[in-house]
Amino acid sequence: MTTPETLDTRDAARLLSKSASWLKQARCAGSGAAPPFIKIGRSVRYLRRDLDAFLASRKFTSTTSARTRS
Repeated sequence: MTTPETLDTRDAARLLSKSASWLKQARCAGSGAAPPFIKIGRSVRYLRRDLDAFLASRKFTSTTSARTRS
């Protein structure tokens, strides 16, 4: 089974191990805490490659380095 290139909020949240409501709130806040998204009419979609990059940007080798980036 191949992973689709675009995901809706529910599937993107599942991939990120977050709730859909967290993803919606982070997106609305615009603080940079959420991955980039695409808006098509009223639909919101996430590119799989953007979600993968979002996760990779939060990879750390120690809790100290994670704390200094937060």
